Amino acid sequence: MTNTVDMTATVSEAPANENGAVLFIPLNKLKKSPRNARKTPHSQAHIEALAASIAAKGMLQNLVVEPETNAEGEPSGCYFVTIGEGRRLAQLLRVKRKQIKKSEAIRCVLDTENDAAEISLDENVTREAMHPADQYERFRELADNRGWGAEEIAARFGVTPHVVRQRMRLGAVSPKLMQVYRDGGLSLDQLMAFAITEDHDRQEQVFDNLSYNREPWIIRRDLTKMNVEASDRRARFVGTDAYADAGGTIIRDLFAEDRGGYFEDAALLDRLVINKLEGIAAEVQASEGWKWTSVHIDFPHAHGMRRTYPHPVDLSEEDAAAYATAQEEYDRLSSEYEGYDELPEEADQRFGELEAEIERIDAKRHAYDADEIARGGVFVILNHDGTARIERGFIRAEDEAPEPEGGDDGETVNVTEDGEIVGDEDDGEDAEPNPEDEDAGDAGKPLSDALIRDLTAHRTLGLRLALGEQPDMALVAVVHALAAQTFYRGGEASCLEIRLTSAYLASHADGIKDTPAAQALADRHARWASDMPRDVMDLWAFVAGLNHASLMALLAHCASLTVNAVRIQWEQKPNARATAGKLASAVALDMTAHWTPTTQTYLGRVTKAHILAAVREGVSDEAAGRIEGLKKPEMAQAAEQLLAGTGWLPSLLRTARPAGLDAEPEADAYLQAAE
Repeated sequence: MTNTVDMTATVSEAPANENGAVLFIPLNKLKKSPRNARKTPHSQAHIEALAASIAAKGMLQNLVVEPETNAEGEPSGCYFVTIGEGRRLAQLLRVKRKQIKKSEAIRCVLDTENDAAEISLDENVTREAMHPADQYERFRELADNRGWGAEEIAARFGVTPHVVRQRMRLGAVSPKLMQVYRDGGLSLDQLMAFAITEDHDRQEQVFDNLSYNREPWIIRRDLTKMNVEASDRRARFVGTDAYADAGGTIIRDLFAEDRGGYFEDAALLDRLVINKLEGIAAEVQASEGWKWTSVHIDFPHAHGMRRTYPHPVDLSEEDAAAYATAQEEYDRLSSEYEGYDELPEEADQRFGELEAEIERIDAKRHAYDADEIARGGVFVILNHDGTARIERGFIRAEDEAPEPEGGDDGETVNVTEDGEIVGDEDDGEDAEPNPEDEDAGDAGKPLSDALIRDLTAHRTLGLRLALGEQPDMALVAVVHALAAQTFYRGGEASCLEIRLTSAYLASHADGIKDTPAAQALADRHARWASDMPRDVMDLWAFVAGLNHASLMALLAHCASLTVNAVRIQWEQKPNARATAGKLASAVALDMTAHWTPTTQTYLGRVTKAHILAAVREGVSDEAAGRIEGLKKPEMAQAAEQLLAGTGWLPSLLRTARPAGLDAEPEADAYLQAAE
């Protein structure tokens, strides 16, 4: 709204040259007073706010002016603005924006009696700003009573919509807490922390339960204790739109970086996760034909079922031809665009199509047996990164195929001299052959167990001697023995009495099976399992046919599953512990890639002294001093934030630097000096 008034109009009966006269003076006749007490200029934001206010509501306050005189003391026709310089600048800004003309009449009050410098100072000193609490509540009332949105209010007060939303949110804080803020019992930062939710009962409950430590982050933590962060894997999987469509509310912190807010209804979120997983499971079952599917947010590690893996299969002629064609075109395009810093859009799109086709056909190189699919099932779970994870090939006990008779039932298995298994026709375990039978020339009668043991003992001795002289073949035999136990049920397919045992780490550390490191290990195991032959009797040929690099990689994987560096109070294994440390150094283990100190993993499970020691070592003595007076829960939370990103590790997780590496810099310096 613009107030345009005829300059000849009078609003006061006082003569135009007398003190107190109300004048309407053209804007271009108003100047900044050289005796204005404010030497620091107004901020641009303040001028913007004044311009918006005047445009919406007009000039709510008159300017106070005095006449400008020339060297002879005669009036120049212009006026100095003694009080209201900010409003003059706001009107000039409106001229620049072509909202008004530069000749716009501005209502002024003439002051010819008071000292201009004094009243300019008085205007800025003898006033008291509105308490912020009043401001916040009035902004909220404008929205509630007038129905104005943040954008409209922002336009009328010359601030951004975000600032308006912040003030409106503060104005919605519980009146009880607002009064505490007015009385000085809460700081603005603390009030902003309470504004994360509009639930007055919850705000007051958290306030009443606060200890002497009222850090804003503690208030936010307590207010959102029952909520789910938007960065949580469940929230990322469902998405904000689906959650909101289901009636869920997202709490957003307008005063801090909340990474998307907090999902208020955790139970609703869990239901949406299960529903979405069930939809994926239904698609998998329909397209692949598994007997059953089961969905879980967390993987059910105690399922107790055997797992099968896909086996290598030959591609059909059609798929093989399509693969060859796609690979040929991919190679041709790679050669054609070699050296390009940026691919043309058409070429980039074609590369993507070819890669997708190659991956699609590659996936057909491994498949489950139809019998395994008919008897087996699938777990569909929520992965640590917020994606669905499909784990196939689990066989329930009631769906297991019956074991073949013999071999595993404890009965004697008789073997001929050439290794052929025959029926058990001799009940005398150690009986020697009957001479009469020998005379009868019954060459098909089985050998006695005693003789079999005798002969095979000699054969075992010969194998030990020969294998010890052929390291390459010994490597094959060891890998075969480990792989048989790792990937096959029973695993009794090797003549090497090497026993592979793998400690169940989930019994020592809750949640360890759902960590990224555990998933990476499971993926590596699944890749090897999918390459294994279906029958364990074909395993020797598979292992013996691997190139050296693949053989060593399989050995490393099987060996890695046997590592056990877990310390148990009643187990005294000092040598094993020392070896674990040497192994960690040898493989350059960096636990910062797999573990971080949090309240759950460490800080909430140790004493306050341990927490302070960690902060001193990982951050500084000064940081430790800041949290020293906190109670343990608050101290652990504060330490978690302080240690984030520092790479600090407790001593049990640190890897010692190999002694040889420590000497390298000196050796390098010596060599450089010698040159």
